[in-house]
Amino acid sequence: MRSRLRLFVGVEAPEAAVYPEPEVSMKLGELTRILADAIIWDRTWIADFSDDDVRISADLFEVLSSYSQLRPSA
Repeated sequence: MRSRLRLFVGVEAPEAAVYPEPEVSMKLGELTRILADAIIWDRTWIADFSDDDVRISADLFEVLSSYSQLRPSA
């Protein structure tokens, strides 16, 4: 019998394998203090992360959504 030769092109990496970025937790008060300071001082890194997604709780999302729809008082 004739042996068949096969072309080895390497191990196929599964395209669906996505490695999640590590997550950390911190208090909202600490986060807002840091962000407020960075915004006041116009730090460049704020713009660098402006398109990143963040995870927040559903109740905080509701509060922020309602607050963003409020009209400023005259």
